[in-house]
Amino acid sequence: MITFFVPGVPVGKQRARSSTRITTAANGKAKATTRHYTPAETVNYEALVSWMAKKAFGGQPLIDGPVDIELRIFLPVPASWSKRRRALALAGLVLPTVKPDVDNIEKAISDALNKVVWRDDAQVCDVVKKKRYSEQPGVMVRIKPIENAEAA
Repeated sequence: MITFFVPGVPVGKQRARSSTRITTAANGKAKATTRHYTPAETVNYEALVSWMAKKAFGGQPLIDGPVDIELRIFLPVPASWSKRRRALALAGLVLPTVKPDVDNIEKAISDALNKVVWRDDAQVCDVVKKKRYSEQPGVMVRIKPIENAEAA
């Protein structure tokens, strides 16, 4: 089993963006060039996840078979909340129904672990994920190979 913590406010995987640039060719006709890119916030977060995973994984060979992943997502309590509401949130009695979405955080983390922990995130077969408030924002990641399972 591999366990590591990704510190900081969790970031969900963002959609790819596109930008179009219009240039004038030598013959005087306009030419549009479209460039697709991943937003910097997603790239930076995935790099942090990969780095934390590399430290925890310690150069072991990549996992080949199916894996089980558990994500415990911790969001900061909004500073504007009263002491009472903050205490309720930290006790788990007020749950975070705010962005980022749990599935987008899962996608960012799973993609970041490709070629770091496993060959491809298609190997993830079982997922447990929880999103709560905490004084220390971040994501606790636990990865466990699923034993006695035959890979396709």
